[in-house]
Amino acid sequence: MRIVLPTLFALLAALSNALATVLQRRAALTVPQARGFRPGLVLDLLRRPLWLAGVLTVIAAGVWQAIALATGPLSLVQPLFVLELPLALVLASLWQHRRPSGALLLKLLAVVAGLALALLSAAPSGNRTHVELDRWLPVLAVGAGAVVALTAVGSTRPTGRARAACLGAATAICFALTAGLMKTAVHILAEGGIGAFLTSWQTYAFGACGVGAMLLLEHALQGGPLIASQPALTLGDAVVSFLLGVLVYEEHVRAGWWLLPLLVGIALVCGGIFALARSEAGAEQPSDGAAGVSGGSEM
Repeated sequence: MRIVLPTLFALLAALSNALATVLQRRAALTVPQARGFRPGLVLDLLRRPLWLAGVLTVIAAGVWQAIALATGPLSLVQPLFVLELPLALVLASLWQHRRPSGALLLKLLAVVAGLALALLSAAPSGNRTHVELDRWLPVLAVGAGAVVALTAVGSTRPTGRARAACLGAATAICFALTAGLMKTAVHILAEGGIGAFLTSWQTYAFGACGVGAMLLLEHALQGGPLIASQPALTLGDAVVSFLLGVLVYEEHVRAGWWLLPLLVGIALVCGGIFALARSEAGAEQPSDGAAGVSGGSEM
């Protein structure tokens, strides 16, 4: 039962994030294309009810994610968010009153099967609740440096795969750091109350990372085809979060011969995610006045 509770809440958070992705993607395609890093993009989006609905859904997802992180290892909870893309594609099909195709369901099955195989093989365990600042400092420095570098490179590229991939990877690192810091902040809230929560550096650090991730996400969605941005975002978040769980929170995973099925599971997940992203990019057509807004070829 120790694994069941965080798994259920992580899946609920993934579903909420998938719905938010559908809402925010449709809203992002209705505003002028941002050629550079433009904070004013959020101001444009604030006028879109769909985007505001997406933000509210993200907040709900954050609550489920916090509960999952409070009750289970980071290296288990965050990789489950790989399911966001398959769920988003299914929700998008239902939104457009289309039945998901057999090919889509087959790719979804590959991701689910691969994720299950990988997590069962790794069997993440451990639930350390506090990490000292001196252990976080080098991690935050490396993470911040990577985000700044990827954002700088992506922002100088024209709309296309390179721009989308760089911004997607930067967003993934921000989301992973947000989750890692949130894990400790939630335990501080549970143990010390609201006063301790509001005076802990982790609270403001994960808040800053979360805001940065949301801002980068909108630019990544507009930066180019989803075949580039979505795998970088989805797989990057899972990989960085898994490393944070093992290296920062000292969570345990199985090694030895278990690495073989683990690698097979990872291969299935990666193949399924790239196939799903390609399907989404190919199926997405500018509509509702979005023509000329999305920018670039979708493939």
